[in-house]
Amino acid sequence: MQAFDGPEALGAALGQEIGVGEWITVDQTMIDRFAEATGDHQWIHVDPERAARDSPYGATVAHGYLTLSLVPRFIAGVRRLEGLRLSLNYGLDRVRFPAPVIVGARLRGRVRLAAAVPVPPRGLRVTYAVTIEIDGQERPACLADAVVLHHW
Repeated sequence: MQAFDGPEALGAALGQEIGVGEWITVDQTMIDRFAEATGDHQWIHVDPERAARDSPYGATVAHGYLTLSLVPRFIAGVRRLEGLRLSLNYGLDRVRFPAPVIVGARLRGRVRLAAAVPVPPRGLRVTYAVTIEIDGQERPACLADAVVLHHW
């Protein structure tokens, strides 16, 4: 895990990969909890029997937005911001879901610092380019540019 002690130190990593996170397993419980939280109960996500029978994947798949919701976890897992007062999600510039996440898949985040814009007096608006990889697959589950406003 990389540590950054202020906006200058983080900004100096512009264009660099700042880390690759730990693998996490997306199980049916995680998918079901996300369905409950969002009200998205499509059978492809929450009905293992029907998914085994009718889905082209032969199993349930995670919601794309569940995969996207892991972005902050993957970012936090690869860097530490020392002395930080507060961070705010600013938005997303680009999101794609190139490959489905089949139940039981392992995911990890690869994080690169794509942009860093100073925000006076001691802030930095950062774009983290996050690639969510699927263990054993070439195509990623998600590509997202997450914009975060950090204040020291």
